[in-house]
Amino acid sequence: MPDLRPDLELLAPARNADIGIEAVNHGADAVYIGGPAFGARANAGNGIADIERLVRHAHRYGAKIFVTLNTILRDDELEPARRMAWQVYEAGADALIIQDMGLLELDLPPIQLHASTQTDIRTVEKARFLSQVGFSQIVLARELTLAQIREIAARTPAVLEFFIHGALCVAYSGQCYISHAHTGRSANRGDCSQACRLPYTVTDPQGRIIAHEKHVLSMKDNDQSANLRSLIDAGIRSFKIEGRYKDMGYVKNITAHYRQLLDEILEERPALKRASSGRTRLFFTPEPQRNFNRGSTDYFVNGRQDDIGAFDTPKHAGLPLGHVVEVTPEWFEVQTEAELHNGDGLTYYDLQRELVGLQVNRAEKVAEGWRVYPNESIASCKDLRPGTEVHRNRDMAWDRLLARKSSDRRIGLSLHWRADAAGATLSGQDEDGHRAEVRTRQPLASAQDAARAESVLREHLVKLGNTIFEAADLRVEGGDRFVPIGLVNAMRRELVDRLEAVRAAAYRRPARTPAVEPPVPYPEDVLTYLANVYNHKARDFYAKHGVKVIEAAYESHEALGEVSLMITKHCVRYSLSLCPKQAKGVTGVQGTVRAEPLTLVNGNERLTLRFDCKPCEMHVVGKIKRSVLKQVPAAPVRFYRTRPPSPTTR
Repeated sequence: MPDLRPDLELLAPARNADIGIEAVNHGADAVYIGGPAFGARANAGNGIADIERLVRHAHRYGAKIFVTLNTILRDDELEPARRMAWQVYEAGADALIIQDMGLLELDLPPIQLHASTQTDIRTVEKARFLSQVGFSQIVLARELTLAQIREIAARTPAVLEFFIHGALCVAYSGQCYISHAHTGRSANRGDCSQACRLPYTVTDPQGRIIAHEKHVLSMKDNDQSANLRSLIDAGIRSFKIEGRYKDMGYVKNITAHYRQLLDEILEERPALKRASSGRTRLFFTPEPQRNFNRGSTDYFVNGRQDDIGAFDTPKHAGLPLGHVVEVTPEWFEVQTEAELHNGDGLTYYDLQRELVGLQVNRAEKVAEGWRVYPNESIASCKDLRPGTEVHRNRDMAWDRLLARKSSDRRIGLSLHWRADAAGATLSGQDEDGHRAEVRTRQPLASAQDAARAESVLREHLVKLGNTIFEAADLRVEGGDRFVPIGLVNAMRRELVDRLEAVRAAAYRRPARTPAVEPPVPYPEDVLTYLANVYNHKARDFYAKHGVKVIEAAYESHEALGEVSLMITKHCVRYSLSLCPKQAKGVTGVQGTVRAEPLTLVNGNERLTLRFDCKPCEMHVVGKIKRSVLKQVPAAPVRFYRTRPPSPTTR
């Protein structure tokens, strides 16, 4: 009987196939990775051969591979994208993650479709629509609360995916155009310039400075470690780790961390099951705080929080180490109980609260800590003085630990040996119920020492060290026969090969969800540039679903005036304790309070902050640079309509 319990899927990122393989080894049930192009990470592409190599490894454990094809596409890119979709399907990939609805109008392979975070799924209506047009899995907006997730889960058949760790985009995904407006590099086409991590001076309408050179659009990093049970209860079934630009150590450490947490929950809740096979044994203790991070926040899952921003620095300060006790022209001493290593990275804040980093060239143990000789002159270490708190953001011992083999993933296997004078049979059944059997007709004499013969037999039958299996159970019948060790080993190896072949033959890629016919209506009948419609096929898709007026994407350069370049749930006024609702004595119905705009200044760049208090959202308003218009070729079609617009939509 098939196991109908709901799956919990741990979904890990991979910059390349080698990292993806280690993600699987460290417990991922699925891995998402970029293909040769169109993958929303301009420098994280992978060839088809590497995708195929990763697929082969993942499928051994029943783990899945999702390929990102989630940029918006020009008309001339649709055919190359279609061909790539077929190539990754033929390489064995399990799903495509897409943003551009134009792809649904093409001859795609019969591969499962997942809605990218760039599709900006915040409402029940949007989630239901996507599930009705062919998406099997959808990643919800990171800004949603548990109550909102629960509402979507109750009314949406698609599997719900949610980001549980990693860097946070301050904007609603797919709703940020600052990078394109200022540099011509489009976030929706995988080339964000990360304007949100820059320092800004915030001024009020009277020109008064509210915050000076603060990273007010920079968020702390997402960490939902404490909320996994609540997210499961709300309906999340796929738990996604951000980080397709991250290195091997990050993916190993963070994947292992959440594997442990989810395994604890699965032990508590037998009504749920893991989405792939095997147990992961770790050779280290995961510590998420050791990887690059800007501090941690659970964002809006439990409602609006006071402290979600990384305003001082977008860099990684590291773990607290100790404090400086002495500074000389050649070295300084740090009082700490931790061990320092040559090559470690240290940080501290100068008097202006700017983060300063340095590398340890040589470290010597002294009475109360360590004497540090940095790789630069002490004179260049700004504001380094006794009493300075020091952090470590790179630990060479930790890096070396994760550079080695750091996990072992095995599938439980029950073995049964039967022997008599006519020969022997070795059969096996893995934890998923797959069976195989190997027989020999070689006559077997009785052993002179039956007890020792059975002991040696058992020892060699469970030697599965170079395979994906481990012996969960072993039954021996006829262990009193003398069996040459070479024969035992050969039978065991053949059984493993047959079991792997049975598993491979039994593997079924997830089925594509068929679109509802006739086409269901889109929740709105007018789409602005915020819908990111960049090609004729996307226009055809929305027209087919009842949309009457369809504006082209911002990247088509239609929106030349001042428009919202970013829409975000993060509110600078709130974070700076300037929200009118935070003031004592404020009365009135929610949404009637008017918040004055603020201005962000970075060099010659000026952006206006406008506040929509009813939904509690902030709009960052600006316009595209004329220099960008000259440098970046526009899409061939500027504006789409399915009927003449009314005066209100013109």
